[in-house]
Amino acid sequence: MKKILFIFAISIFALSCKNENKEAEPVAENQELAVSYQSFGDEITNDNVLSKDEIIEKYNNLKPGDTINVKFTTQVKEVCQKKGCWMKVDMGQDEAMVRFKDYGFFMPKDISGKEIIAEGKAYVEEMSVDDQRHYAEDGGKSADEIAAITEPKRTLAFEANGVLIPEEDKQ
Repeated sequence: MKKILFIFAISIFALSCKNENKEAEPVAENQELAVSYQSFGDEITNDNVLSKDEIIEKYNNLKPGDTINVKFTTQVKEVCQKKGCWMKVDMGQDEAMVRFKDYGFFMPKDISGKEIIAEGKAYVEEMSVDDQRHYAEDGGKSADEIAAITEPKRTLAFEANGVLIPEEDKQ
């Protein structure tokens, strides 16, 4: 009886220590994670979004007066600190001034550095000295920085009809 129990115990031990090479299930490389967004302005989706490089290329082909309807993603550099009525977004070596259609919605003032998706009209404009000074004042620039603005400037502009900001994970 002891021999049978001994053989039984050895066989259970051997089976439990068996090294099986189970193949791990491959993870889909293009598996997308669900992202929830805060939506501002018109309801838009995160489909067919141009990258920052693609929108820069579109801007490079625009002349003052031209407009194109686009949806793109980029990073927020600055937001109006008075009430969130405009923002500046990263365009590589430049930035674009984003205003909101019909002054109909505002951005949170604490989104600098966040990635956003914006949909609307991209265009190039000549911004007057007065407008540049106004935006510099809204942005909290010093009196010296505001006084240093003395010439109109070619700027990349965007009128957003909708903006998506990814929501923070609450884990």
